[in-house]
Amino acid sequence: MTSPLWLEEGSSHIWLPYSQMKTAPAPLAVAATKGTTITLSDGRDLIDGIASWWTACHGYNHPHVMNAMKEQIDIMPHIMFGGLNHEPALKLAKRLANMLPGDLNRVFFVDSGSVSVEVSMKMAIQYWINKGVKGRSKFVSFKDGYHGDTLGCMSIADPEEGMHHVFNDVLLDQFVIDVPRTAEQLKEFDAFLKEHKDEIAAVITEPLVQGAGGMKFFDADTLRNMCETSQKNDILFIVDEIFTGFGRTGTMFAIEQAGITPDMICLSKALSAGATPLACTIARDHIFNAFLADDFDFALQHGPTYMANPLACAAANASLDLFETEPRLEQIKHINQKLQDALLPMQSIEGVQDVRILGAIGVVQVDDLKDANWLKNRFVEEGVWVRPFRDIIYLTPAFTITDDELDHLTNTMGHVLNEWSKL
Repeated sequence: MTSPLWLEEGSSHIWLPYSQMKTAPAPLAVAATKGTTITLSDGRDLIDGIASWWTACHGYNHPHVMNAMKEQIDIMPHIMFGGLNHEPALKLAKRLANMLPGDLNRVFFVDSGSVSVEVSMKMAIQYWINKGVKGRSKFVSFKDGYHGDTLGCMSIADPEEGMHHVFNDVLLDQFVIDVPRTAEQLKEFDAFLKEHKDEIAAVITEPLVQGAGGMKFFDADTLRNMCETSQKNDILFIVDEIFTGFGRTGTMFAIEQAGITPDMICLSKALSAGATPLACTIARDHIFNAFLADDFDFALQHGPTYMANPLACAAANASLDLFETEPRLEQIKHINQKLQDALLPMQSIEGVQDVRILGAIGVVQVDDLKDANWLKNRFVEEGVWVRPFRDIIYLTPAFTITDDELDHLTNTMGHVLNEWSKL
């Protein structure tokens, strides 16, 4: 068995994500980033259509974020958060609590989105243990959902359609059901929760958009009904806003559109503006209070080494400054209209099944992606960075993208799709 030539010629220590290393094409070498542009080592520039996996909401290297990090790195790039704290984390926690509804105000910092979901699961299970309730350790999640790649997160993903099906025999057994979109499905959801209440620690969902599961949308009424039905049945409701948080769906948080206050919310990706890893799990008072006791066993015993990293908190605080001082939500509204104008006509292209747009998310779903590598290569040849997966080609650009850059992205998407339809 031989390795690809690019591995044999100098990159033999790299193991790429989501890649079959025997057949994977060579990754593109990046030399620099700026704004919405990725500059390759061979001098080519690519307009980034997906904001580096949805993180770079203000574009790359925004001077306000960079300056905040430069100042922080000279003062204190990192300090353990066990028995110590620091101003960047305290400031960020307070700002996040003030942005979120109700009493979502207890911030537990971690270093990745998957870990924030794992922590929410641990909090939910231990919440019931601390209250003296036995047996409530399973989760209800939804088909086409995705919450990360760690073991707990994999167990709440779609076991049939997800990328983790090879682990099905070793994952924890959970309840993965259909999103209750109709009135009849909502009744079934309610009945299901009543039947299994004594087993369920929490319901968890991505709000409005199921991202890595195929950019599947559902409306705010559905989200509201899911939350209200869960809480009515005395079941915790967790929202995974790792993708949707910080403006992506048109409001700062997707839960705003449903007017709900979940028991916990998970944040990451755009939290630190795509500059450095950071995530958090934020809980309501009744969750936090269940962990308060004289007995140490009631404490949440979790602590990533780099949790509340000061450098990352500085980046996140700078990002929040930009949401406060620059017109991000207006820019998202403008992007939304541009995406509608450009992408909706693509429904007429042969092989296109659906076009859907929400906030700064534009999705073209096709009958069969055919050769994804051909599509990726064609996009690069046209000077754009777009990563088709499953049966979709999508755009999630930086909110600071210019009209010319967005036009180039959508025009390229249109003519490449027309070429693709003739393959």
